[in-house]
Amino acid sequence: MKINVKGAIVPNNEKWIYDLLDMDATSPNDIIDALPSTNEDVEIIINSGGGEVMSGSEIYTALKSYAGNVNVKVVGVAASAASVIAMAGDTIEMSPTAQMMIHNASTLAYGDDRAMASASKMLNSVNRGIANAYMNKTGKSEQEILDLMNEESWMSAQDAVDLGFADSKMFDESATRLVANTGHMIPKNAIDKVSAMMNKTPEIKIDVEQIANKVIEKLEEKEEVSKPQNKVKHKFFF
Repeated sequence: MKINVKGAIVPNNEKWIYDLLDMDATSPNDIIDALPSTNEDVEIIINSGGGEVMSGSEIYTALKSYAGNVNVKVVGVAASAASVIAMAGDTIEMSPTAQMMIHNASTLAYGDDRAMASASKMLNSVNRGIANAYMNKTGKSEQEILDLMNEESWMSAQDAVDLGFADSKMFDESATRLVANTGHMIPKNAIDKVSAMMNKTPEIKIDVEQIANKVIEKLEEKEEVSKPQNKVKHKFFF
């Protein structure tokens, strides 16, 4: 079953506005309501620039809690909150043209210095929370992840695979066979050609008329040999 994560990641109570304006958006309830009760495998198709952190966290948690297999495919971009959602996949594939981006959370704040200090403290806490999703997937340390987030890291499909944020690139069917051997090996394409030739069913041409003529000749030869030279009485069996 395919479930789309497209457009902005928004709270449930704001989704109707995007629907009214015919704009792509995904809320937690969109995903939770779409998950099948049969626990069958699901494919999450992501093309989103991110959005509200807590909505992304709720979607991530719902997917991680799902009993069936969750296969994520990033077909466009998985940025910010959408990259957190991607980390919920049991497997994560990226289109070779797709991008993933991770960065620090941001907010709007106003007030005195105490309000600003409180907002800063809150953002640091949110960043560490977000980092957990990346750490669980990549196996990297918190500091390594926070450094990548501080740099606002954009990753191609290959970058994401190399860094552990994705498992594979979509359509990558030309994996190179690695060989540890000092001798000579027959090239793989040569082996394939020989296998194809060996498996090819041989054509057998049968000349029915020629076979019939041969049979007649043999019968005539036997008839000549078996002709009696003298008359004999017939034998009867009882």
